Amino acid sequence: MNFTRTRAHLALGLMAGLLTFGFWLVFYLRLSPQLGFPASTLETVFANYDGPNYIIVSKCWYQRDCILENFSLPQPAEYYSAHFPGYPLLIQFFSFFTTSTKAMLLATFVGSIFLTLVTFEFFKLFLATNTSFWLSFITLFLPARLLVLRVVGAPETWFIALTLTSIIFFKNKKFLVAAIFAALAQIFKSPGIILFIAYSLMFLVDLARSCKPNLSYLYFLLIPFTTLAIFGFYYLQTGDFWAYFHSGDNFHLYSLPYQVFVSNRSWINTIWLEDIVYIFVLIFVGIQLLLKNYPQDLIFLYPLLFALVSLFVAHRDISRYVLPLFPYLILAFSSHLKSSIFRVAFFLIIPAILFYTINFVIGNTSPIADWTPYL
Repeated sequence: MNFTRTRAHLALGLMAGLLTFGFWLVFYLRLSPQLGFPASTLETVFANYDGPNYIIVSKCWYQRDCILENFSLPQPAEYYSAHFPGYPLLIQFFSFFTTSTKAMLLATFVGSIFLTLVTFEFFKLFLATNTSFWLSFITLFLPARLLVLRVVGAPETWFIALTLTSIIFFKNKKFLVAAIFAALAQIFKSPGIILFIAYSLMFLVDLARSCKPNLSYLYFLLIPFTTLAIFGFYYLQTGDFWAYFHSGDNFHLYSLPYQVFVSNRSWINTIWLEDIVYIFVLIFVGIQLLLKNYPQDLIFLYPLLFALVSLFVAHRDISRYVLPLFPYLILAFSSHLKSSIFRVAFFLIIPAILFYTINFVIGNTSPIADWTPYL
Protein backbone atom coordinates (compact mmCIF):
# COMPACT_ATOMS: atom_id res chain seq x y z
CA MET A 1 0.00 0.00 0.00
CA ASN A 2 1.32 3.42 -0.98
CA PHE A 3 1.14 6.15 1.65
CA THR A 4 1.25 9.88 1.32
CA ARG A 5 2.52 11.75 4.36
CA THR A 6 -1.01 12.81 5.37
CA ARG A 7 -2.45 9.31 5.02
CA ALA A 8 0.47 7.89 6.95
CA HIS A 9 -0.07 10.39 9.77
CA LEU A 10 -3.78 9.64 9.96
CA ALA A 11 -3.30 5.87 9.90
CA LEU A 12 -0.48 5.83 12.45
CA GLY A 13 -2.21 8.28 14.77
CA LEU A 14 -5.41 6.24 14.63
CA MET A 15 -3.59 2.97 15.30
CA ALA A 16 -1.62 4.45 18.21
CA GLY A 17 -4.81 5.84 19.73
CA LEU A 18 -6.80 2.64 19.26
CA LEU A 19 -4.01 0.50 20.68
CA THR A 20 -3.84 2.58 23.86
CA PHE A 21 -7.61 2.88 24.21
CA GLY A 22 -8.13 -0.83 23.51
CA PHE A 23 -5.64 -1.72 26.22
CA TRP A 24 -7.50 0.43 28.74
CA LEU A 25 -10.76 -1.30 27.80
CA VAL A 26 -9.32 -4.62 28.95
CA PHE A 27 -9.05 -3.13 32.44
CA TYR A 28 -12.17 -0.96 32.31
CA LEU A 29 -14.32 -3.95 31.28
CA ARG A 30 -12.43 -6.21 33.72
CA LEU A 31 -11.53 -8.72 31.04
CA SER A 32 -8.17 -9.83 32.48
CA PRO A 33 -9.56 -13.00 34.16
CA GLN A 34 -10.90 -14.22 30.82
CA LEU A 35 -7.33 -13.98 29.50
CA GLY A 36 -5.92 -15.94 32.43
CA PHE A 37 -4.68 -12.97 34.49
CA PRO A 38 -5.69 -11.88 38.01
CA ALA A 39 -8.74 -9.65 38.30
CA SER A 40 -7.92 -5.98 37.72
CA THR A 41 -9.61 -2.66 37.03
CA LEU A 42 -8.70 0.69 35.54
CA GLU A 43 -7.34 1.63 38.97
CA THR A 44 -4.60 -0.92 38.25
CA VAL A 45 -3.49 1.26 35.34
CA PHE A 46 -3.72 4.41 37.47
CA ALA A 47 -1.56 2.78 40.16
CA ASN A 48 1.23 1.68 37.83
CA TYR A 49 4.66 3.05 38.69
CA ASP A 50 5.69 5.82 38.26
CA GLY A 51 2.33 7.38 37.46
CA PRO A 52 1.19 8.10 41.04
CA ASN A 53 4.55 9.71 41.80
CA TYR A 54 4.03 12.19 38.97
CA ILE A 55 0.50 12.94 40.19
CA ILE A 56 1.94 13.70 43.63
CA VAL A 57 4.42 16.12 42.05
CA SER A 58 1.61 17.77 40.06
CA LYS A 59 -0.29 18.29 43.33
CA CYS A 60 2.53 19.36 45.66
CA TRP A 61 5.43 20.44 43.43
CA TYR A 62 8.07 18.84 45.68
CA GLN A 63 6.92 20.62 48.88
CA ARG A 64 7.66 18.29 51.76
CA ASP A 65 4.75 19.28 54.02
CA CYS A 66 2.21 18.92 51.23
CA ILE A 67 3.50 15.47 50.31
CA LEU A 68 3.59 14.14 53.86
CA GLU A 69 0.19 15.57 54.81
CA ASN A 70 -1.70 14.29 51.77
CA PHE A 71 0.01 11.13 50.57
CA SER A 72 1.05 7.91 52.28
CA LEU A 73 3.28 6.04 49.83
CA PRO A 74 6.40 4.51 51.45
CA GLN A 75 8.93 6.74 49.67
CA PRO A 76 10.36 9.73 51.58
CA ALA A 77 9.36 13.23 50.48
CA GLU A 78 12.84 13.80 49.00
CA TYR A 79 12.27 10.95 46.55
CA TYR A 80 9.94 12.95 44.33
CA SER A 81 12.69 15.33 43.24
CA ALA A 82 13.88 12.49 40.98
CA HIS A 83 10.80 13.16 38.83
CA PHE A 84 11.36 16.12 36.52
CA PRO A 85 8.45 18.61 36.19
CA GLY A 86 7.53 18.24 32.49
CA TYR A 87 5.09 15.36 32.81
CA PRO A 88 3.50 16.72 36.04
CA LEU A 89 2.88 20.00 34.18
CA LEU A 90 0.92 18.08 31.56
CA ILE A 91 -1.06 16.26 34.25
CA GLN A 92 -1.88 19.58 35.90
CA PHE A 93 -2.97 21.06 32.56
CA PHE A 94 -5.28 18.17 31.67
CA SER A 95 -6.62 18.05 35.24
CA PHE A 96 -8.48 21.30 34.50
CA PHE A 97 -10.83 19.11 32.45
CA THR A 98 -10.99 15.91 34.51
CA THR A 99 -9.55 14.17 37.57
CA SER A 100 -5.78 13.96 37.90
CA THR A 101 -5.76 10.18 37.41
CA LYS A 102 -7.59 10.49 34.10
CA ALA A 103 -5.53 13.56 33.20
CA MET A 104 -2.41 11.44 33.63
CA LEU A 105 -3.69 8.87 31.13
CA LEU A 106 -4.82 11.63 28.77
CA ALA A 107 -1.28 13.04 28.82
CA THR A 108 0.01 9.55 28.02
CA PHE A 109 -2.54 9.13 25.22
CA VAL A 110 -1.48 12.36 23.52
CA GLY A 111 2.20 11.53 24.07
CA SER A 112 1.81 8.13 22.44
CA ILE A 113 0.28 9.63 19.31
CA PHE A 114 2.87 12.42 19.27
CA LEU A 115 5.72 9.92 19.50
CA THR A 116 4.29 7.76 16.71
CA LEU A 117 3.95 10.68 14.29
CA VAL A 118 7.37 12.12 15.11
CA THR A 119 8.97 8.68 14.73
CA PHE A 120 7.53 8.49 11.21
CA GLU A 121 8.97 11.92 10.38
CA PHE A 122 12.33 10.86 11.80
CA PHE A 123 12.49 7.73 9.64
CA LYS A 124 11.36 9.74 6.62
CA LEU A 125 14.54 11.81 6.85
CA PHE A 126 16.41 8.74 5.61
CA LEU A 127 13.92 6.28 4.09
CA ALA A 128 11.00 6.09 1.68
CA THR A 129 7.50 6.86 2.95
CA ASN A 130 6.25 3.26 2.86
CA THR A 131 9.32 1.97 4.71
CA SER A 132 9.00 4.77 7.27
CA PHE A 133 5.37 3.82 7.81
CA TRP A 134 6.22 0.16 8.38
CA LEU A 135 9.03 0.94 10.81
CA SER A 136 6.76 3.36 12.70
CA PHE A 137 4.10 0.66 12.91
CA ILE A 138 6.71 -1.68 14.40
CA THR A 139 7.43 0.87 17.15
CA LEU A 140 3.83 0.58 18.35
CA PHE A 141 4.78 -2.87 19.69
CA LEU A 142 8.58 -2.98 19.84
CA PRO A 143 10.31 -2.59 22.11
CA ALA A 144 7.67 -4.21 24.29
CA ARG A 145 8.72 -2.13 27.31
CA LEU A 146 7.71 1.00 25.43
CA LEU A 147 4.21 -0.35 24.86
CA VAL A 148 3.80 -0.48 28.64
CA LEU A 149 4.78 3.19 28.86
CA ARG A 150 2.28 4.08 26.13
CA VAL A 151 -0.60 2.98 28.37
CA VAL A 152 0.39 4.02 31.94
CA GLY A 153 1.51 7.26 33.55
CA ALA A 154 5.05 7.84 32.26
CA PRO A 155 7.04 10.66 30.59
CA GLU A 156 9.04 8.53 28.14
CA THR A 157 6.80 9.02 25.11
CA TRP A 158 7.08 12.78 25.46
CA PHE A 159 10.81 12.71 26.16
CA ILE A 160 11.65 10.53 23.16
CA ALA A 161 9.28 12.45 20.87
CA LEU A 162 10.73 15.84 21.85
CA THR A 163 14.28 14.54 21.41
CA LEU A 164 13.45 13.20 17.93
CA THR A 165 11.74 16.48 17.04
CA SER A 166 14.85 18.39 18.06
CA ILE A 167 17.02 16.15 15.90
CA ILE A 168 14.66 16.48 12.92
CA PHE A 169 14.92 20.27 13.07
CA PHE A 170 18.68 20.05 13.55
CA LYS A 171 19.00 17.93 10.41
CA ASN A 172 17.01 20.63 8.61
CA LYS A 173 19.45 23.31 9.88
CA LYS A 174 16.84 24.98 12.10
CA PHE A 175 19.07 25.29 15.15
CA LEU A 176 16.94 27.57 17.33
CA VAL A 177 13.84 25.36 17.01
CA ALA A 178 15.99 22.28 17.59
CA ALA A 179 17.37 23.86 20.76
CA ILE A 180 13.88 24.73 22.03
CA PHE A 181 12.65 21.15 21.61
CA ALA A 182 15.81 19.81 23.21
CA ALA A 183 15.22 22.11 26.20
CA LEU A 184 11.62 20.86 26.42
CA ALA A 185 12.91 17.27 26.41
CA GLN A 186 15.20 18.19 29.31
CA ILE A 187 12.16 19.24 31.36
CA PHE A 188 10.83 15.67 31.12
CA LYS A 189 13.89 13.51 31.85
CA SER A 190 17.38 14.15 33.19
CA PRO A 191 19.11 12.23 30.32
CA GLY A 192 18.17 15.16 28.10
CA ILE A 193 21.60 16.55 28.96
CA ILE A 194 23.11 13.78 26.82
CA LEU A 195 21.62 15.46 23.77
CA PHE A 196 23.43 18.67 24.73
CA ILE A 197 26.72 16.76 24.83
CA ALA A 198 25.92 15.28 21.41
CA TYR A 199 25.22 18.73 19.96
CA SER A 200 28.50 19.96 21.50
CA LEU A 201 30.36 17.17 19.71
CA MET A 202 28.61 18.08 16.46
CA PHE A 203 29.87 21.65 16.94
CA LEU A 204 33.42 20.29 17.10
CA VAL A 205 32.83 18.06 14.07
CA ASP A 206 31.51 21.01 12.05
CA LEU A 207 34.37 23.20 13.27
CA ALA A 208 36.90 20.61 12.09
CA ARG A 209 35.21 20.42 8.70
CA SER A 210 34.86 24.15 8.03
CA CYS A 211 37.54 25.64 10.32
CA LYS A 212 34.92 28.27 11.20
CA PRO A 213 32.72 28.16 14.32
CA ASN A 214 28.99 28.04 13.70
CA LEU A 215 27.58 30.39 16.33
CA SER A 216 24.10 28.93 15.85
CA TYR A 217 25.22 26.13 18.15
CA LEU A 218 25.05 28.64 21.00
CA TYR A 219 21.28 28.11 20.97
CA PHE A 220 21.86 24.69 22.49
CA LEU A 221 23.00 26.32 25.71
CA LEU A 222 19.26 26.44 26.35
CA ILE A 223 19.55 22.80 27.46
CA PRO A 224 21.91 23.27 30.44
CA PHE A 225 20.17 26.56 31.28
CA THR A 226 16.92 24.62 31.47
CA THR A 227 18.56 22.14 33.82
CA LEU A 228 19.74 25.00 36.04
CA ALA A 229 16.23 26.46 35.98
CA ILE A 230 14.80 23.12 37.15
CA PHE A 231 17.33 22.94 39.96
CA GLY A 232 16.49 26.53 40.85
CA PHE A 233 12.83 25.55 41.06
CA TYR A 234 13.84 22.67 43.32
CA TYR A 235 15.59 25.19 45.56
CA LEU A 236 12.47 27.35 45.78
CA GLN A 237 10.30 24.34 46.62
CA THR A 238 12.62 22.33 48.86
CA GLY A 239 15.47 24.63 49.90
CA ASP A 240 17.95 22.29 48.18
CA PHE A 241 19.37 23.27 44.78
CA TRP A 242 20.78 19.73 44.41
CA ALA A 243 17.54 18.00 45.45
CA TYR A 244 17.64 15.76 42.37
CA PHE A 245 20.89 14.21 43.58
CA HIS A 246 19.58 13.93 47.14
CA SER A 247 16.43 12.00 46.23
CA GLY A 248 17.54 8.85 48.03
CA ASP A 249 18.30 5.51 46.47
CA ASN A 250 17.24 6.68 43.05
CA PHE A 251 20.50 7.59 41.32
CA HIS A 252 21.69 4.55 39.42
CA LEU A 253 24.92 5.63 37.73
CA TYR A 254 28.10 3.94 38.96
CA SER A 255 31.81 4.44 38.25
CA LEU A 256 32.21 0.98 36.71
CA PRO A 257 30.27 -0.45 33.75
CA TYR A 258 27.97 -3.49 33.88
CA GLN A 259 27.05 -2.99 37.53
CA VAL A 260 23.56 -4.05 36.45
CA PHE A 261 24.85 -7.62 36.74
CA VAL A 262 25.76 -7.21 40.43
CA SER A 263 22.66 -8.78 41.91
CA ASN A 264 22.98 -7.36 45.43
CA ARG A 265 22.32 -3.81 44.18
CA SER A 266 19.13 -2.42 45.68
CA TRP A 267 17.27 -2.02 42.36
CA ILE A 268 18.36 -5.39 40.97
CA ASN A 269 18.01 -8.10 43.63
CA THR A 270 17.87 -11.01 41.20
CA ILE A 271 20.23 -13.31 39.35
CA TRP A 272 17.82 -13.61 36.40
CA LEU A 273 19.54 -11.06 34.17
CA GLU A 274 20.28 -12.90 30.94
CA ASP A 275 17.86 -10.75 28.91
CA ILE A 276 20.05 -7.70 29.65
CA VAL A 277 22.96 -9.42 27.89
CA TYR A 278 20.89 -9.61 24.72
CA ILE A 279 19.83 -5.98 25.07
CA PHE A 280 23.47 -4.90 25.14
CA VAL A 281 24.30 -7.15 22.16
CA LEU A 282 21.48 -5.49 20.19
CA ILE A 283 22.78 -2.05 21.14
CA PHE A 284 26.40 -2.84 20.25
CA VAL A 285 25.50 -4.21 16.82
CA GLY A 286 23.15 -1.30 16.12
CA ILE A 287 25.74 1.31 17.09
CA GLN A 288 28.24 -0.26 14.69
CA LEU A 289 25.69 -0.16 11.88
CA LEU A 290 25.00 3.50 12.63
CA LEU A 291 28.74 4.19 12.54
CA LYS A 292 28.95 2.50 9.16
CA ASN A 293 25.99 4.36 7.66
CA TYR A 294 26.14 7.72 9.49
CA PRO A 295 29.75 8.42 10.57
CA GLN A 296 30.41 11.81 12.17
CA ASP A 297 26.66 12.40 12.26
CA LEU A 298 24.32 13.18 15.14
CA ILE A 299 22.36 10.04 14.24
CA PHE A 300 25.42 8.07 15.34
CA LEU A 301 26.89 10.33 18.05
CA TYR A 302 23.76 10.74 20.16
CA PRO A 303 22.91 7.01 20.46
CA LEU A 304 26.60 6.24 21.00
CA LEU A 305 26.73 8.62 23.98
CA PHE A 306 23.43 7.34 25.33
CA ALA A 307 24.61 3.73 25.02
CA LEU A 308 27.92 4.48 26.78
CA VAL A 309 26.10 6.12 29.69
CA SER A 310 23.67 3.18 29.86
CA LEU A 311 26.56 0.79 30.50
CA PHE A 312 27.03 2.49 33.88
CA VAL A 313 23.37 2.22 34.91
CA ALA A 314 22.61 -0.41 37.55
CA HIS A 315 18.88 -1.10 37.50
CA ARG A 316 16.89 -4.23 36.72
CA ASP A 317 14.62 -2.21 34.45
CA ILE A 318 17.47 -1.34 32.10
CA SER A 319 15.13 -1.94 29.15
CA ARG A 320 13.29 1.22 30.21
CA TYR A 321 16.47 3.28 30.56
CA VAL A 322 17.65 2.46 27.03
CA LEU A 323 14.31 3.13 25.30
CA PRO A 324 15.51 6.43 23.73
CA LEU A 325 18.00 4.36 21.73
CA PHE A 326 15.44 2.32 19.88
CA PRO A 327 14.41 4.70 17.06
CA TYR A 328 18.07 4.79 16.05
CA LEU A 329 18.50 1.02 16.42
CA ILE A 330 15.41 0.41 14.30
CA LEU A 331 16.86 2.75 11.68
CA ALA A 332 20.15 0.84 11.87
CA PHE A 333 18.40 -2.51 11.30
CA SER A 334 15.87 -1.14 8.81
CA SER A 335 17.02 -3.30 5.88
CA HIS A 336 16.43 -6.45 7.95
CA LEU A 337 13.15 -5.26 9.42
CA LYS A 338 11.66 -4.86 5.94
CA SER A 339 12.16 -8.55 5.10
CA SER A 340 9.30 -11.02 4.83
CA ILE A 341 11.01 -13.24 7.42
CA PHE A 342 10.85 -10.50 10.02
CA ARG A 343 7.27 -9.56 9.10
CA VAL A 344 6.06 -13.09 9.80
CA ALA A 345 7.95 -13.24 13.10
CA PHE A 346 6.69 -9.80 14.10
CA PHE A 347 3.00 -10.61 13.63
CA LEU A 348 3.47 -13.94 15.42
CA ILE A 349 4.96 -12.19 18.45
CA ILE A 350 2.34 -9.42 18.79
CA PRO A 351 0.02 -11.53 21.01
CA ALA A 352 2.99 -12.29 23.28
CA ILE A 353 3.78 -8.56 23.53
CA LEU A 354 0.18 -7.78 24.48
CA PHE A 355 0.18 -10.51 27.15
CA TYR A 356 3.53 -9.24 28.45
CA THR A 357 2.10 -5.71 28.71
CA ILE A 358 -1.03 -6.78 30.59
CA ASN A 359 1.03 -8.93 32.95
CA PHE A 360 3.53 -6.13 33.60
CA VAL A 361 0.86 -3.55 34.35
CA ILE A 362 -0.95 -5.86 36.75
CA GLY A 363 2.24 -6.60 38.66
CA ASN A 364 3.82 -3.12 38.80
CA THR A 365 1.43 -1.15 41.00
CA SER A 366 1.79 1.25 43.91
CA PRO A 367 0.16 0.26 47.24
CA ILE A 368 -2.56 2.92 47.20
CA ALA A 369 -5.41 2.38 49.67
CA ASP A 370 -7.14 5.76 49.28
CA TRP A 371 -7.40 7.44 45.89
CA THR A 372 -9.00 10.63 47.21
CA PRO A 373 -5.78 12.76 47.32
CA TYR A 374 -4.94 11.73 43.74
CA LEU A 375 -8.21 12.89 42.18
